[in-house]
Amino acid sequence: MPVRTGLYIDGAWRAASDGAEIEVLDPASEEVIASVASASVEDGLAAVDAAHRALPAWAATAPRRRAEILRKAFELMSARSEDLAKLMSQENGKALKDARGEAAYAAEFFRWYSEEAVRNISEISTNPGGTNRILVLQQPVGVSILVTPWNFPAAMATRKIGPALAAGCSVVLKPASETPLTALALASLLEEAGVPRGVVNVIPSHRSSKVVSAIINDPRVRKLSFTGSTQIGSVLLREAANTIVNCSMELGGNAPFIVFDDADLDEAVAGAMVAKMRNGGEACTAANRFYVQDGIADAFSKKFAAAMQAMRVGPGLEPGVDLGPLVNKAAQNEMIAFVEDATARGAKLETGGQRPNRKGFFFQPTLLTEVPDDAKVLNHEIFGPIAPMQRFSTTDEAIAKANGTPYGLISYIFTRDLAKGLKVAEQIESGMIGLNRGVVSDPAAPFGGVKQSGVGREGAHEGMLEFLEKKYIAVDW
Repeated sequence: MPVRTGLYIDGAWRAASDGAEIEVLDPASEEVIASVASASVEDGLAAVDAAHRALPAWAATAPRRRAEILRKAFELMSARSEDLAKLMSQENGKALKDARGEAAYAAEFFRWYSEEAVRNISEISTNPGGTNRILVLQQPVGVSILVTPWNFPAAMATRKIGPALAAGCSVVLKPASETPLTALALASLLEEAGVPRGVVNVIPSHRSSKVVSAIINDPRVRKLSFTGSTQIGSVLLREAANTIVNCSMELGGNAPFIVFDDADLDEAVAGAMVAKMRNGGEACTAANRFYVQDGIADAFSKKFAAAMQAMRVGPGLEPGVDLGPLVNKAAQNEMIAFVEDATARGAKLETGGQRPNRKGFFFQPTLLTEVPDDAKVLNHEIFGPIAPMQRFSTTDEAIAKANGTPYGLISYIFTRDLAKGLKVAEQIESGMIGLNRGVVSDPAAPFGGVKQSGVGREGAHEGMLEFLEKKYIAVDW
C-alpha cells in the first residue's frame, strides 16, 4: 500500500499552502517515521470548495453505483489489510493483532454501507382528512466535515465515510495529527475504488482548532461528525451553532464493568481482558471502572491480575506482543499520575503501575483494588491499560455506582441470570450494553451514547440516516 504524505484535495495530492508539515512519530521508538503536509485554513476552505463542487453530481449518482464503489473499497481494503494493519501499528503503536482486528472491522463499514446505499426508502401516505398525499423524501444533508481521533485511525474514518458516501454526501476528513498516514492511505484506496474527484478530501493538520472552526463556519458546510473528547465536542457544538450545522457527536466515556456473584468467573475475566486491554485500553468503549460483588471479588482480582501479568509488552510490530506503547509521552505521564494519585489515597496496587525501563511510551498492564471514590482514575476517562476496582454488595448499589457519572457511552454486565442482567441493563444510563460480552462494536449495530457521551448514532441503518434530511411534499393528484 503506497504511503502518501500530501493533502488530498479535489482528487489531487498537494503540499500545504504554506509548506507546513507534521512529524509523525513511532510511539515504540519515539522516532520520526514520516513528515505529512499540515493543512492551513486556506487548505481547509479549498477542500470545502472541492466538496461543494462535487456534491450535486455525487448526490445524483444512482444508489447502485455508489454501492458498487463502496463494495470495491471494501474489497481493496480487505486485500491490503495486512499492509494497513502494519501502518496503523507503526504510527499508532497498537499491537499488530489489534491492528489486524481494526483493519477487518474498518473494511466492514464499506461493505455494510454498500448494502445500505440502496435502502434509502421514501414514504408515502394519505393525510387523515383524505385531501392530499404526504410524500416524505430523504435527501443528502450536504457537505460533511468528518473529524476523527488517533486511537482507531481506520475504523473511525470508514465509520463516517461509508454512510456519508452511501447517502450521497461529499466529505472533508480531518484526521488526528498523531495518525494521518492511515487516513491518507484510505484516500488513495477510495480513489482507486472509483470515488470521483472532490467527493472525498483528506486534510491532516496540527492547527486543528483553527482549520475546523473556519470550515464549519462556512455556510456551504451542513454536517459535522466528530469523534473525540467531550470537552472538544462541547466546543465544536458551540461553533456549529453559528450556522446551525447538523451534528453527530461520539464523545468520551467512563464505562462501568459490573460482575455479579453468580457470573462465570473465567468468562468474566476473559471479558474484562477484552473490554479493558483491547487496543491497550485506548478506546472510548474501554472498561474504566470495575465493580465486583463481594462474594467473587477476591477470586476475580486474583485471576484478572494473573491475566494482566501474562501479557507481553513491546513494540506493536514484534511477533507475540499483546500490548504496545501508548500514543505519546503525555498519555504515559497521565497513567503514572493516575496510579500515584490512587495509591496515595489508599488504593492497593495488585500488578503493574510502572513504565518499563525502555525507550517508547510503554506502560505496564495495571490493576488497582480498594480504590476510593475520590480517586482521579475513577472519575476520568483513562485511555490506557489501568483497571481500577471496587467491591459492591447489592444490585442497587452497583446501578448507582454505574450511573454516578456524566457519561453514558457503554456499560458491561456479567451474570448467569439473564433476567437480572436485562433488568439491570434497562436501568443503566448508557447507550450500549455488553451483557456477558467484552466487546459490542458492530457495523450492523447503532453505536453511540447518552448524557455527555454524545449525540446521534453511527453504524446500522441509523448511521446513514445521520447524513440524510427529510423533505415533506404535500401532493394532490
